[in-house]
Amino acid sequence: MDERRIADRFAGFDQDGNGYIDREDFYVAAKALLAEFSTTARCDKGQALFAGAEAFWQGMAGIADVDGDQRVTRGEFVTGAVKRLRDSPERFAEIARPFLRAGLAVAGADETGVGSEAARRVLKALGAADDAAQEAVAALDADGDGRISEDDAVQGFARYFTVPE
Repeated sequence: MDERRIADRFAGFDQDGNGYIDREDFYVAAKALLAEFSTTARCDKGQALFAGAEAFWQGMAGIADVDGDQRVTRGEFVTGAVKRLRDSPERFAEIARPFLRAGLAVAGADETGVGSEAARRVLKALGAADDAAQEAVAALDADGDGRISEDDAVQGFARYFTVPE
């Protein structure tokens, strides 16, 4: 993975732009999704989203926080997360599954997933530019049914980190 892509991926996690990834970044992402879909943190979907954010953070810290300071620096991300992503993208994507599942539920998913417009709103709430969000939704909806399933989201997450542009 080239340096620019690593920087982009790191910046996507560093929601508050302070130069490292920590638990708060995952909570910022959860709060942004809740706000986008007018969902309260206290409802079942809100609680599931925060639980998913915590699980995602714990997974990220477990594979990348080398010094145990509860922060993942860019260097740790490059040497830890990126290496593990290349070695096992499915394993890394699986740590995101609870957050992705809960995020899709907040966006109104049913048993078949969430509609393309809701998926675009999710990506924009998480910081994607509109054109990038549109492109990502089209790629995620590989079967063209207008729905993004949980598995589509997890597989897309793995590809985002491992497949060259």
